[in-house]
Amino acid sequence: MRCLLIDGHPDSDRLSAALLDHYAASCPATATVDRLVLRDMAFDPVLHRGYVKPQKWEPDLEHAARLLDRCDHLVFAFPMWWGGEPALVKGFVDRVFLPHFTFRYHDHDDLWDGLLEGRSADLLVTMDTPAIFLRLVYRNAIVHRWRKQIIGFCGIKPNRFHIFAPVRKGNAEKQWAKWQARIADAAQSAASLKRKPKLSHLEQFLRYQSNRKDA
Repeated sequence: MRCLLIDGHPDSDRLSAALLDHYAASCPATATVDRLVLRDMAFDPVLHRGYVKPQKWEPDLEHAARLLDRCDHLVFAFPMWWGGEPALVKGFVDRVFLPHFTFRYHDHDDLWDGLLEGRSADLLVTMDTPAIFLRLVYRNAIVHRWRKQIIGFCGIKPNRFHIFAPVRKGNAEKQWAKWQARIADAAQSAASLKRKPKLSHLEQFLRYQSNRKDA
């Protein structure tokens, strides 16, 4: 199994990095673990023209896309800010999760194909909001959006969402041993998740982009 870990916190030495450190250490010895740290990557997080005109990938983004294409299991770690992921993570998704690479709309109906089928995912999300409040008041909005409108939309299934909350008032330190156990269980069980046969569309996508007349 090849795992791709993505640290989406804009700051270093934060809980997201610590969670990924423990995840990597808990992976089976046979697993290959790659890691991306978004704050250390050089790329424009703004998709300036949407899907109207191609925006060439910077070298760091093409490298990230190749790791995503090769991986069997994807792990994102980031904090929830204002009900969603940090702008850095949103920008990464906007720039990399593009049509003809991660999904493709049908020509004759309103449906689509998820082109990242054959991969699974764990999302490790920290927040100050208590988990029960997230569920009862906010109806797990961030969970549904990521599972159904981002990674699930692109065919990444199964996908598991892990909430670590609340972080403030020293709770992270108090809960750290329990959180480590949850992370270890996720990492050790990832290989046994049932995935569909893996699809790979990166090379086709790169040819498609280079052949576009508006490129």
